[in-house]
Amino acid sequence: MNTCRIVNARLVNEGRISEGDLLIENGRIARVGGTIDHPAPPLDAQGRYLLPGLIDDQVHFREPGLTHKADLQSESRAAAAGGITSYFEMPNTSPATTTRDLWQAKMDRAAAVSAVNYAFFLGATPDNLAELIALDGTRSPGVKIFMGSSTGDLLVEDPQALEAIFREVPHLIATHCEHEPSIRANLAAARDRFGEQVPMAEHPHIRSAEACLLSTQTALDLARRHGSRLHVLHLSTAAEVRLFDAGADVRAKRITCEACVHHLWFTEADYAQRGAFIKWNPAIKSEADRAALRQALLEDRIDVLATDHAPHTRAEKGQSYFQCPSGAPMVQHALSVLYTGCRQGWLDLPTLVRKYAHAPAELFRIVDRGYLREGCWADLVLFDAEASFSVTPENLFYKCGWSPLEGDQLWGRVLTTWVNGEVVFTDGQPTGRHAAQALRFAPQS
Repeated sequence: MNTCRIVNARLVNEGRISEGDLLIENGRIARVGGTIDHPAPPLDAQGRYLLPGLIDDQVHFREPGLTHKADLQSESRAAAAGGITSYFEMPNTSPATTTRDLWQAKMDRAAAVSAVNYAFFLGATPDNLAELIALDGTRSPGVKIFMGSSTGDLLVEDPQALEAIFREVPHLIATHCEHEPSIRANLAAARDRFGEQVPMAEHPHIRSAEACLLSTQTALDLARRHGSRLHVLHLSTAAEVRLFDAGADVRAKRITCEACVHHLWFTEADYAQRGAFIKWNPAIKSEADRAALRQALLEDRIDVLATDHAPHTRAEKGQSYFQCPSGAPMVQHALSVLYTGCRQGWLDLPTLVRKYAHAPAELFRIVDRGYLREGCWADLVLFDAEASFSVTPENLFYKCGWSPLEGDQLWGRVLTTWVNGEVVFTDGQPTGRHAAQALRFAPQS
């Protein structure tokens, strides 16, 4: 592996921004901070920010079975373009990742094509408890339960099945929380009112705040009764935020939660212009909900940031409400959206790095990643905070070819991304270098 000496950088790490150099040797950070004297030719950062690579704990890269929308190669390249150097992929592919053999097949495929580091959740069903228990927790972040908003075996709403999973599974349990009976009732009411032409603006009323709250309360009750390690994905409401304890030390928490970039950026007012292109589950909701999520980040009630990156084709998004799938791509511009939030005053850069690099590494106990520390793998992002740009389809790396952010003016551009010490993105293009590794996890306690 190449030796690289990055000089004149503004290092963003562990709550501080400091000027200094960083040396990469054998894929890892060998020295960090101050002036580093070394014979390796310098790469002059020219005072730009150097961040630890972001860790996204929730993406849908659609492989296998749905590769007309996206695949592990295309979306991991987009992630590298956005400064995301590690991802956890979700199990709702085709077939769904509900056995260890199917999980291993994904691992093998990622080893061959992924541009950045990777890990995969194993999906829970009402009847695969033995597979969940036998999962190797040092190679997977945990078990994913869809307590709403899924189809087929991946929807687990039977109380006895949920009890068994929370009681028996020794791994971290990540949940999608929406109360399916409430959603079905709201959907029926919308059909009665609008027929087959339900407006996209009804989405936050169909997949309502109440549905999110009921399901999240259920998950918290199960976790507390059984002592489970629970991580609640993509909070979207002010009511849910109040259920979680404040505290920056995620290793001390048995129950943690996440906010996604789109819930921090958009509100329900944006359905009028963007319609199906911001149809996610859980739904983007009110301005008050967005404000509560932003505040909860600063209060350390929300522990980590993620994207819930979930591409579909433009044609699929052009269908009516009932046929239109939920989800949108986000990994390429998540960092820029959040840095724009720093410029707007509702976030700051050290908190952004803590929530999107340090905290995921601590929460999931990822080995040797998430920090600018000697000995950690050199997953790094050189970031130009003074660059401003408009999101256009011409510069996207997503296989689906569109972004819900099109037309938005954002601040901050990724200049170079390193994965395990190798440059995988620079000068606006992937380099084609293959340095990705499977993430490793310390045992959960």
